[in-house]
Amino acid sequence: MTPAELSQAVQAAVSAAVEAGELAVAVPEHVTVERPKNRDHGDYATNVALQLAKSAGKPPRVVADLVAARLRELPGVAEVDIAGPGFLNITFDAATQGELARTVVEAGEGYGRNEALKGLKINLEFVSANPTGPIHIGGVRWAAVGDSLARVLRASGADVTTEYYLNDAGVQISKFAKSLQASANGRPVPEDGYVGEYIADIAKAITEGVPGVLDLTEDEQLRVFRTEGLKLMVAEIQRSMDEFGTHFDVWFSEKSLHDSGAVEKAMERLREQGHVFERDGAIWLRTTDFGDDKDRVLIKADGETTYFAADAAYYLSKRDRGAEVSVYMLGADHHGYVNRLKAIAACAGDDMDRNIEVKIGQFVKMLRDGEEVRMSKRAGNIITIDDVVEWIGVDAARYTLARSSTDSTITLDINVLTSQTNENPVFYVQYAHARMCSVRRKAGELGIERSADFKPELLATEWESDLLGQLGEFPRVLATAGELREPHRVARYLEELAGTYHRFYDNCQILPKGDEEVTDLTHARLWLADATRTVIANGLTLLGVSSPERM
Repeated sequence: MTPAELSQAVQAAVSAAVEAGELAVAVPEHVTVERPKNRDHGDYATNVALQLAKSAGKPPRVVADLVAARLRELPGVAEVDIAGPGFLNITFDAATQGELARTVVEAGEGYGRNEALKGLKINLEFVSANPTGPIHIGGVRWAAVGDSLARVLRASGADVTTEYYLNDAGVQISKFAKSLQASANGRPVPEDGYVGEYIADIAKAITEGVPGVLDLTEDEQLRVFRTEGLKLMVAEIQRSMDEFGTHFDVWFSEKSLHDSGAVEKAMERLREQGHVFERDGAIWLRTTDFGDDKDRVLIKADGETTYFAADAAYYLSKRDRGAEVSVYMLGADHHGYVNRLKAIAACAGDDMDRNIEVKIGQFVKMLRDGEEVRMSKRAGNIITIDDVVEWIGVDAARYTLARSSTDSTITLDINVLTSQTNENPVFYVQYAHARMCSVRRKAGELGIERSADFKPELLATEWESDLLGQLGEFPRVLATAGELREPHRVARYLEELAGTYHRFYDNCQILPKGDEEVTDLTHARLWLADATRTVIANGLTLLGVSSPERM
């Protein structure tokens, strides 16, 4: 029985007590059951009696007695104790607990998937770095976290569209084009332009791909370098993302908002909501009504449209395309965007606490031999996604960047992440998977197949019980990770599961040695090992990380 199934059973017990007239309470929509740290307190515990006592008008222990009586009648429940002020401690018999191994193996890739977010349409925008250079280390973090989050949300039933917003309009693109033009003509890059080998590489590609471009007028050249440079840079970003295992359903062009008239239409819609006003010859959006620190200009006094106007049009575009929730994943230098983006949603008549979410990711540092690495060969003054992949590999990068809350600054130690030691978290988890695959190979060499005559009651040691308990937690961990938009919970869970498996492996002999016979316990433990391998593979897949069979 999984924690989710037990939660439903406790719910049903409360409902039965209500129907019998023993309790006069509203049956809770969800009952929390937790795995006690002290195994003497049973396999699972719930505080439902304490939650219901006040509304029931009865002491918690009396409520607990009523619920416990019904839980004791459930098949597989060995014991229900009432502890302290009214906690219910529930213990299963070994067969019921061990049966989970069969459940996991038979569910395969589907184990852990749930419907907590069924049908919710989410637009998940991440990375969205300006297409003026390679993806830098901050963007790499979002590539790992965003793609993992999309997988987690889909595994919880959400309808997710992943999106990369291309800032292909405005001042930065002009600086990029001028930098390319200068490099192609052998002139110094403008003082506020872009530098690095990649600028020279792209400029060369354009001059080779567009013969005679340098014979054009300066203005005509600039148009070519802008158009062709943007194409090449976007293609380069897409290549990097693909090689990193991060895929976007939509590559959305900011320029398309201006060209299609969407910006003007958005301002009219906001005006209809009553939040647009004029002052000092400019057109403003009154975002201070919804928590922003100041009102925002949509159109300057000289008639120029602002970036903020495009932001407003972009949000409305997401809503028009069916997104119920728009999730923005922004860098650490974008704290000021949180309130203004939420204010856009509110000004559009949406619920800014539901329809829009803004996540801020903190900085990433890299160390080699104890020293911080700051420079890239190709980009000059930043570490790029290609640098990260070259130094530590895709798996180590994705796993390590996704395993920490985005609220925290993280440091990637190249020496640790390229080592095959337990200090390397991705190695630790992948090694557990490889170890299980090795067991399966050795079983095959001995002619042992996992028997269909599975006797789950034999999985009764403390190590087997601990491992089964961890396997049962996976669906709940996954649902919570989706609900809170925190894929790092999956990684941390995998590390705990790997540790629990290593302890099981060290204390419980799985395969016979020498002339020992193959027993029912051999088969039972093969089921358990396969169940654990399934969960670790499922979890790594959610993080976009491979599950090697050999290491």
